[in-house]
Amino acid sequence: MILEKLVVGPVEANCYIVGCAQTKEGLIIDPGADGEKILKNAKKNQLNIKYIINTHAHIDHIGANKYLKELLNAKICMHEEDVKFLKDPSLNLSDFAPPGSQDEFYPFPPVDIALHNDSRLNIGNLEATILYTPGHTPGGISVVIETCVFTGDTLFSGSIGNTNFPLSDYKTLTGAIKNKLLTLPDDFIVYPGHGSPTTIGKEKRENPYLQK
Repeated sequence: MILEKLVVGPVEANCYIVGCAQTKEGLIIDPGADGEKILKNAKKNQLNIKYIINTHAHIDHIGANKYLKELLNAKICMHEEDVKFLKDPSLNLSDFAPPGSQDEFYPFPPVDIALHNDSRLNIGNLEATILYTPGHTPGGISVVIETCVFTGDTLFSGSIGNTNFPLSDYKTLTGAIKNKLLTLPDDFIVYPGHGSPTTIGKEKRENPYLQK
């Protein structure tokens, strides 16, 4: 498996490029900004990008959708519960973007594939399985590929997603983490939407938000 992590945008969100080493098919998870940088990396790895997956519809995770969709014609994939965020700046948080910058990302391209729990997407010999992990947003998801899980802003190293945003809910978030993510094997590597990787086992043992 080809796996690249790029830190993009002013709030330093993690964008991941994942590809099948044998077939060179790939996908992009959370292209929040810096579309040229993301595209350059995909080309460096000679990947044919089939899908753009957004773990949720906040601006720092969808900001480069428009740029990459126009150039790659990849399919935009997002949970059905977050599709409504795309036309509401107060929900997708683009209200906070610097004045004049909206032309770079707006209008957001429509969703091609509305995801739900257990949706599966194939890239070459790899399969991406969708876990529905709402709470940070109503349509938050995590993406499992082999022994990796890409958690967006659901689970971080030593922390969890912010629930002070519109339509966020703390109880829903912690329930999703415990019922969906912490049931994965302890050695699964967690690749979050911000910050450093961790493991499921470490978060079970040490994450202060997840202790009984």
